[in-house]
Amino acid sequence: MSAAAPNSASTPAPVPEFKTTLGHPRPLWMLFMTEFWERFAFYGIRWALVLYIVSQFYGGNASGEESASHTYGAYLALVYAGAIFGGYAADRIIGYQRSILMGAVIMAAGLFMIAIPNQQVFNLGLATIIVGNGLFKPNISTMVGKLYKLDDERRDSGFTIFYMGINMGAMISPILTQILAQKVFGTDAMPAYKMVFIASGVGMLVSLLWFQLERRHLKGIGAALPDKQGSGPVIKTAIACLVAIPVMYGLLNAGANVLQVILTVMFVGLGVMLLIEGIREGKVARNRVIAMLIIFTFNVLFWMFFEQAGSSFTFLADRIVDRQFGDWTFPTAWFQSVNSVAIITLAPVLAWLWVRLGKANPSIPRKFGLGLIFNGLAFLLLMFALSSLLDPGTNKIPFWTLFAVYWIQSIGELCLSPIGLSMVTKLAPVRLVGFAMGGWFLSTGIGNNLAGLFAGHVSGAGGMTVQSAHSGYTMGFWILIGGGVLLFLIAPLVQKLMHGVK
Repeated sequence: MSAAAPNSASTPAPVPEFKTTLGHPRPLWMLFMTEFWERFAFYGIRWALVLYIVSQFYGGNASGEESASHTYGAYLALVYAGAIFGGYAADRIIGYQRSILMGAVIMAAGLFMIAIPNQQVFNLGLATIIVGNGLFKPNISTMVGKLYKLDDERRDSGFTIFYMGINMGAMISPILTQILAQKVFGTDAMPAYKMVFIASGVGMLVSLLWFQLERRHLKGIGAALPDKQGSGPVIKTAIACLVAIPVMYGLLNAGANVLQVILTVMFVGLGVMLLIEGIREGKVARNRVIAMLIIFTFNVLFWMFFEQAGSSFTFLADRIVDRQFGDWTFPTAWFQSVNSVAIITLAPVLAWLWVRLGKANPSIPRKFGLGLIFNGLAFLLLMFALSSLLDPGTNKIPFWTLFAVYWIQSIGELCLSPIGLSMVTKLAPVRLVGFAMGGWFLSTGIGNNLAGLFAGHVSGAGGMTVQSAHSGYTMGFWILIGGGVLLFLIAPLVQKLMHGVK
């Protein structure tokens, strides 16, 4: 029997013995680099999307900011929502390894498509990226979990290391793509945005090649089930993807409000399916699913405000932050790397801290509460800056404030996101781990769509102003702090439902 195949419907697969590097299974580092290049591609376009939409399709008019934010939020939401179907395809049809390979091919195609300066082709390219990422993203995270036994103390630390791979790719890509767009092939006044998209497409191809060459070291983890071998399941999945692309295109064009209704219905349906499976497996599994769904709900809240980086924070940096250092202007794109630098710097510290705390290590729900509170503190700093630190001559806030906002948010992210990935692999019903991981990304997707709606509210019909930003970010602060305090209060109940999972 393949090492990746379950012994029964309710028993996890045995974990092969791996040689270790720096105390972790060697395949972790292969998955680390595969994810590095995929995130290079994904984050390479992040800084440019809303600026490109306003410039290319609205002639640079600030009135296009609201629409650009909605498109960006809907795109990210569908990227994460697509993870549900990618998780299902990996669990039940083609296996995790082939899902990753197929997703990489489709994503690369979409990245090259958005380099074509036509709005319909651009949206179709975004839809293609969405489908490809749905096959790729949840399944590589799930495979990290499969490298460790459920009671392996290295598990959370391994996910944090993997999360550093994500952020190394995300750190380098905005810097490199900005240089290509504004220094090599364009200027600051007229960036060559298509080079951003092309460079990201090349990064995706590197990810594809790396995984294909190195996947033999996985020792069968993530391979298709014995009855799903051969080309038939792959062909069926490819056809399903070709059908899904125009569906995603239609959802992108439907508008963020309509999409929010659809995503909410999907989330409720997914929760019901997971709950039914949990009930089938017994009381403990049922309660763990309930705990997981509660955490998913607070995850929505976190990402609604965290994911302003690619939308309202980009317009804030472009218009209201003083980026001038003598004769040099700090590029707007480089703010996208600040979060990643913070994660790479702080991730080892927090990974060490969780182990060092031992029995005093905060529970999963309390770590999520900390994530919300730190996110709220970042908005508090923006409130202060926009009300008390404005330069009367330029009407801009100091550079350090937005820089610090990204660092504060990063602490919150480290309390929540890598812990969430590990949580799903421990709490989900055994037969639906990939599907549950898709649920994690769906909750993140709902938060991202709400982030687009919120960013559109911050900009308003005429573009972002100091007043509109202050009003919106004040609301964000109170919602986040309220959510964090509530989660702290109910943490003992949630922990009880988790039946010993820490």
